[in-house]
Amino acid sequence: MVRLLKSWGTYTAVLAVGIGVGMTGHAAWQSARPSRTAQLLPLPSPAAPPLALAPVTNERSPSTPPSAQPYNFIAAAAERVGPAVVRIDASRPVSQAPQGTSPFFRRFFGEERAPGLPERLQRGTGSGFVIRADGQIITNAHVVEGAETVRVILKDGREFQGSVVGVDEVTDVAAIAIEASDLPTVTLGGSTNLVPGEWAIAIGNPLGLDNTVTAGIISATGRSSSEVGGPDRRVRFIQTDAAINPGNSGGPLLNDRGEVIGMNTAIRANAQGLGFAIPIETAKRIADQLFSMGQVEHPFLGIQMTNLTPAVQTELKQNPETTFELAVDQGVLILQVLSDTPASAAGLRPGDVIVKINGVAVNTAAEVQEQVDGSQIGDLMQVEVNRAGKVLEIGVRPTALPRSQN
Repeated sequence: MVRLLKSWGTYTAVLAVGIGVGMTGHAAWQSARPSRTAQLLPLPSPAAPPLALAPVTNERSPSTPPSAQPYNFIAAAAERVGPAVVRIDASRPVSQAPQGTSPFFRRFFGEERAPGLPERLQRGTGSGFVIRADGQIITNAHVVEGAETVRVILKDGREFQGSVVGVDEVTDVAAIAIEASDLPTVTLGGSTNLVPGEWAIAIGNPLGLDNTVTAGIISATGRSSSEVGGPDRRVRFIQTDAAINPGNSGGPLLNDRGEVIGMNTAIRANAQGLGFAIPIETAKRIADQLFSMGQVEHPFLGIQMTNLTPAVQTELKQNPETTFELAVDQGVLILQVLSDTPASAAGLRPGDVIVKINGVAVNTAAEVQEQVDGSQIGDLMQVEVNRAGKVLEIGVRPTALPRSQN
């Protein structure tokens, strides 16, 4: 079956999730101003009254503090949320370049040799935001991955030693705590009802440029991890054209009211002007578990699956290694069942086509993953499959995702 998978150019999703998503990006701006030929203007007649200047919209006197009258809603949102957005500096000494380190980590961390020391010192800068006034901060897991020290810098210049409370690579969320009180905090909004075309505002520290504000729109919602380029992430991403660069990771994505709707995470290497954010509901749910327990347990079935597309059906028919028969042309095809897993114990087989979970129709692997993520470990899930034309309902009880799969 492994050879079969390699022969297909189709997306496969594994509920035994691994780590390693490579994303990077850059932004370049160019401007050109056409030259103009200077022209002499006639002097006004001495008898003519002086010209009156037209009023300027939102004009304010020099004595008015800049923070008193923001020019627009973007400035207002940035002014309100900016103090709660932090810079996170992480570092760790290494004796040699780590083997098998995730591309996320390599993109985030630079490398430099510390004077007089045999090992290199890997350093990186990311962003985060304060969700509780007593020092709870959330950021991306790849921002603090493997770091021995974390330094948190507020917009007002205060610095704190941060403690990494927990990291969840599966969703790329991390929780950091600092000893402080009365910190500025963000206001959490929601992403459930986002519509493409709405305003989106990103705040962070891209490329070491602290407190950078960019704006754009929501380009799309519900992007699966496979579409974004990382099939091992259990996240439905928000897509935006607000500029997100290395260093923005972990910073907030805001709506036009200055509410946090997502956590900026990365941009694709082959994309121009496209960024992605983890929905705030997901980030907050994972962060709450990290702050309370230090870890997150994800429901796990133990199957490898793919969308049953016409192209997949054609390849199955033409491949002599195919050992099962398909009787439907829609659903989610199970390619492999891992041994010693809830799926194998329940009797699921390669070739089964999942059509419903707990009575809810599913047509894509991402929809199956959502149903599994929404379940509770140990609870019975009713999985309806079509096996060579026969409809079966199989009960499966998810277990916790093994740590080796995180």
